[in-house]
Amino acid sequence: MAHPMPPADGLTGRAVLVTGAGQGLGYAAALAYARHGAEVILLDRQVAALEAVYDAIVATGAPTPIAHPLDLAVATPADYAALAAALTDQVGHLEGLLHNAAVLEMLTPLAFHPYDTWTHTLQVNLTAPFLLTQACLPLLTAAADAAVLFTSDACAPRPKGYWGAYGVAKAGADNLALMWAAELSNTPVRVHVLDPGPARTEMRLRTHPGAPIASWPTPEALMPAYVALMAATGHPYRGQRVQAWEWMEGAGHRQAS
Repeated sequence: MAHPMPPADGLTGRAVLVTGAGQGLGYAAALAYARHGAEVILLDRQVAALEAVYDAIVATGAPTPIAHPLDLAVATPADYAALAAALTDQVGHLEGLLHNAAVLEMLTPLAFHPYDTWTHTLQVNLTAPFLLTQACLPLLTAAADAAVLFTSDACAPRPKGYWGAYGVAKAGADNLALMWAAELSNTPVRVHVLDPGPARTEMRLRTHPGAPIASWPTPEALMPAYVALMAATGHPYRGQRVQAWEWMEGAGHRQAS
C-alpha cells in the first residue's frame, strides 16, 4: 500500500500538542510539524529543553510555538484541566496530539522491580496519556478533523522479559489508544498507534548498548510518518497500529527490536 504524504503546508491552520518535545523523537516531531505549518504546543518537564526547541522553531520562520512546562510524573487531573483551559484561551482550537513523552529507568527482572520505579513509569507512560487525552477531548472533538498519535514500542505487542513497567505501560497504552479509537469512531478524532522502531535516541542507546547505531535512522528520518498521520493523509490508518519505517525511502532501515 502506498503511503500518502501531505503537501509542505499540510498542517497549516492546525494546532498540535507534542509531549516530550524537548528531545529525541518529540523534538524532531515538533520541528517537522512546525515546518508543515502547524502551530505547535510544546510540552516537557525541562524548561531549558523547551526553550531550545522553541528557539529552533522560531529560527525556521514557522508559526510561533507555545511552550508549556509540565512534569507528567506528578501532574494531576487538575493540572491537565488547567492545560486544556490555557489552550482554549491561548489558541482556541486543537487538531493534533502526539503522545511521545516516555520514561524507561531500567531493564530488570520483575522479581526485583522497584515499586517506586514501577509506579513512576506507569504514571508517565500510561496514566498521563489517558488523562491528557481526556482533558483535551472537548477541543479535539470540536475540530473538523483531529488526530491523536500514541508512540508505541516493539515490546508492546510482543512482551519480552526484563522490560518491566515500561513494557507493561506500552502494551497498556496501545490498548488505550485502540479503545479511544473505537469510542471516537463516529467523531472527527482519529487515533493512531505509531511504532517508530529503532532510532538514534538517548533511550535506545541506553537499552541497547553496543548495538549498530549507524544502522538506525535518526529521529528526523522517521518524521514522514509522524507528519502524514497528523495531517488529513492519516485517514486511511484510523484506528490502526502502523510502523514509521514504512513511510521512509528505502525501508532497509527496518531492524529487529
